[in-house]
Amino acid sequence: MSDLTIQREIVIDAPTEIVWRTITEPDQIAQWFADRVELDLRPGGNGTFVFEDRATAQATTAPIVVETVEAPHRFTFRWGHSEGEPANVGNSVRVEFTLSAESGERTRLRVVETGLDDVEWPDDEKARYAEDHRHGWSVHVGRLGDLLGTPTG
Repeated sequence: MSDLTIQREIVIDAPTEIVWRTITEPDQIAQWFADRVELDLRPGGNGTFVFEDRATAQATTAPIVVETVEAPHRFTFRWGHSEGEPANVGNSVRVEFTLSAESGERTRLRVVETGLDDVEWPDDEKARYAEDHRHGWSVHVGRLGDLLGTPTG
């Protein structure tokens, strides 16, 4: 099976602390990622991301469980598990945001989604998920760059 790791990286024209708030505070997350956000920002904290498809008026709710909060450099959570189930290696994937200062006013953000190899889904479902999420992260990380600014030239 092909590589199931999903990665996106962007340099943003904003200090690390601003980027951190934008990826961890519910009202900020709602500006570039999910339409509605609830988040208990602590290891073991639960949350939900609601994505609304305006074309079909359908909403998808993704429960999440926070794994790591190391402000302002690292934030990880698990998702993809069934609602009501505890998230673990066999039933969910892990999303990791890593922030590193390029300068005082510029931050490199890397988003990596891993764990598809370990979930008990059919291979075609894993491949479809990887393709959908590669596209999705490209769109959402692009929105984040548009919101905060990306270097020119």
